[in-house]
Amino acid sequence: MKTDELLKIVIAALEDLKAQDILVLEAGRITSLFDYMIIASGTSTRQTKALAHHVQEKVKAAGGKVYSIEGEQAGEWLLVDLGDIVVHIMQPTIREYYDLESLWAESNAVKKKML
Repeated sequence: MKTDELLKIVIAALEDLKAQDILVLEAGRITSLFDYMIIASGTSTRQTKALAHHVQEKVKAAGGKVYSIEGEQAGEWLLVDLGDIVVHIMQPTIREYYDLESLWAESNAVKKKML
């Protein structure tokens, strides 16, 4: 599956369950580990877990591969590894505290796109 197709599937899955503040960071020019990082917020532990599972279901249904999901026990910050795309689903306080947007945006090679 092409990365652009996978990106659309992930964004649609997040929007399906009302993820907030979806942000796509293009990271392929500064790391060889993945091409895109998606950061989204969920309002509760229940929603963050549901978002991660919904992304997983939609990607698998489209023929994509989910390598792992991390953080399911706590539910405050879940990471979904899709290979070329890494999805971070966080509760707002955790997102604000770790501020991944600023860490990655400080590099001039990253493009930010708010959806």
